[in-house]
Amino acid sequence: METIKKHFFSDMSVMLGRSMRHISRSMDTIITVTIMPIMFMLLFVYVFGGAIQTGTDNYVNYLLPGILLMAISSGIAYTAFRLFMDMQRGIFERFHSMPIARSAALWGHVLTSLVSNAISVVVIILVALIMGFRSSAGILPWLAVAGILTLFTLALTWIAAIAGLSAKTVDGASAFSYPLLFLPFISSAFVPTETMPSVVRAFAENQPVTSIVEAIRALLFNQPVGNDIWLALAWCLGILIVAYVFAMRVYKRKSA
Repeated sequence: METIKKHFFSDMSVMLGRSMRHISRSMDTIITVTIMPIMFMLLFVYVFGGAIQTGTDNYVNYLLPGILLMAISSGIAYTAFRLFMDMQRGIFERFHSMPIARSAALWGHVLTSLVSNAISVVVIILVALIMGFRSSAGILPWLAVAGILTLFTLALTWIAAIAGLSAKTVDGASAFSYPLLFLPFISSAFVPTETMPSVVRAFAENQPVTSIVEAIRALLFNQPVGNDIWLALAWCLGILIVAYVFAMRVYKRKSA
């Protein structure tokens, strides 16, 4: 068992290095995943921020959690794209003909998503600090925020894996991410839900982004998290488990 584990982890590290090299050579990935959310943040803070009443002195403090989720939602589209391209080029078949762990190639893409999105999140937070973002949270709340964002990234990454492995075209592989990008707009990420019409407000308050945003926001500013953190964890873990099961089924069927 120990030999199998070592074999799997060494194979997975090789696959991770391969995927990360592809990202480092693709400037459009870096621009889309990092620059676009930063542009949204600049637009909302410096153009719309003065007209939006959120009860905070600095709108970037209110806005940042939603921007981080948008960045992750944008980033995982590339996971689906890269998986689709590997399937189309027969890369998985080549790997499976080699003496490597069968699922290492898939996990390499998943870990690449975690690493690349973590880099994007750090860059966005640094830009937010320049824009005036300040947090009174200590180390433990920040670790809790990191944990929530990691679970959120994993949940969406496994959804991306399903799309990338199942899609028939390149457009189909990445199109699934479009609804995910719009979810923060219909949540408390940009404005309080109390300002929305009743039907929109009902949807906004009962979709995963709102509870995740509220939990992160409360942790960053030492506010009572209430039930939001449990709802956020339930959403992330629930989506993660279901998506993982379906993704592995699709992967096994495609690689059979």
